[in-house]
Amino acid sequence: MLLSDPATTPAIAAGDATSTALLNCLVREVCAPEHQLWPGDGRLVMRLPRAGVVLRAGLARPPAATYRLEPPFEEQREEEWVPASWERLASLVAGELELATGCPNPEFLTQVGDSNTALAAIIAARSAPRPEDGRYVASEQSLVAGHRFHPSPKARQGEPSDWLQYAPETRARLHPHWLAVRNDIVAEEGDTDAFTTLGGPAVPPGHKLLPVHPWQLSLLSDRPLLRHALANGLIIDLGPSETEALPTSSVRTVYLPDADMFCKFSLDVRITNCVRKNAWYELAGTIALNELLPPLFTTLGATLLSEPAYRSTTLADQRLYEGLGVILRQGVKALPGTPLLAGALADPYSTFLTDLPVLATPDGALAWWDAYVAHVAPPVLRAYLDHGVVLEPHLQNVLICVDGNGMPVHAAFRDLEGTKLTSGRWDLGALPPRVAEALTYAPDHGWNRVLYCLVVNHLMEVAAAVADRHPCLDGALWPTARAHFVPYGAHPQIRALLSGVPLPAKANLRTRWARTADRTATYVPTLNPLAP
Repeated sequence: MLLSDPATTPAIAAGDATSTALLNCLVREVCAPEHQLWPGDGRLVMRLPRAGVVLRAGLARPPAATYRLEPPFEEQREEEWVPASWERLASLVAGELELATGCPNPEFLTQVGDSNTALAAIIAARSAPRPEDGRYVASEQSLVAGHRFHPSPKARQGEPSDWLQYAPETRARLHPHWLAVRNDIVAEEGDTDAFTTLGGPAVPPGHKLLPVHPWQLSLLSDRPLLRHALANGLIIDLGPSETEALPTSSVRTVYLPDADMFCKFSLDVRITNCVRKNAWYELAGTIALNELLPPLFTTLGATLLSEPAYRSTTLADQRLYEGLGVILRQGVKALPGTPLLAGALADPYSTFLTDLPVLATPDGALAWWDAYVAHVAPPVLRAYLDHGVVLEPHLQNVLICVDGNGMPVHAAFRDLEGTKLTSGRWDLGALPPRVAEALTYAPDHGWNRVLYCLVVNHLMEVAAAVADRHPCLDGALWPTARAHFVPYGAHPQIRALLSGVPLPAKANLRTRWARTADRTATYVPTLNPLAP
């Protein structure tokens, strides 16, 4: 049987987690590409190439495909090693990037500081007792420290008092706010009957129900057209209902367990990289993809969670059209076994992986890894190679369904916003040009995205978590994974991958420094563990 939900989260110090994330980025994007790393004696020494500063960190275990850094974090001054706080490390990283790019970024240190403040607030709030909501929801709400390779993984716009009550990491529950929108100003597409399953309050005749994230409604409350619509009965404020929603790892997407549906809300708030709104072209693109793709995945042996409908209002204010836009997503109860968020299994601060009984022995862990890769990698590869579909299978977009012993039995992929089509493979001529543009990637861009999300962001992190549990498996994990890529060797991209070409790692540090859109993020070469 699966073990019960972890009652506590392993101890996390906000400053140590912030330091680890900064140094992970520094290693991947600066020191490793410029050959300024020296592991040994339980330490990793790294030199900032232009600033000339030398740092070191502890290594939790001998390095494999990725480093597992841990305190102490130190800076060399003359012949001595002195402690380096997260503030000092952030300042040194900023100085190195300014020298490397010739461009300052006055926002960077503030963003790192905001992330550390948010993390400290989350850790404090998480210590309060909360009711259990089952292992699936617990996995969604377990990512306390966030992305290991992002300089400000918990940066959120606003003060903690604004968002802690909605944060998944605090095991929050919320009640969506409900609006009744007059039929003639409703904007919607898809199978809109799905909105009747959400369990909201009754609506007056001639109106349709529109759920809104309560935080978002407060952010939009000063919009003149919304105030006018509320004052004149075009929109009726029904308030919250008894319907309960559980925030998932993305913060703005919530799960309604009674309805077994997700609501992907707009949220005009910058979280980590992006303002989390449903752009108008993304609303339309979701329905286009939902008509094309979910049936395809039944042939791939996996599930792509459908997004059957969206709804908003036609009030003549684009911010309201996007800000009130909500996308519905298929729930998880029809999936086989117990779904778990992949990110929870890979997170070194989580116990979800070690709680799986099959992981108790090295042989069981290797069999688990073999089954894991078998369910995750082939659908992603076949979708791209055979059909020109670019999934975004990073750790927060994949659910792994496990049996009572914890063995993977199925994979489910989600988030049509991140799913793209390879240009030239699909006829999108019937769509508005901006919608079609947002749905497509050039083939090379799409392949880089697949490799980064599937191998670097996902499989490398899960493999590292398995190796943390059983270090003796270091030499066996990647030959086992490689066997699931070999059958696709007729494709030149796979032959190159298996020959050992470097993998593309998304440059989150440099993207934040340059203040560019996430879609245009660059990549840095990193070790390819699939090499023979």
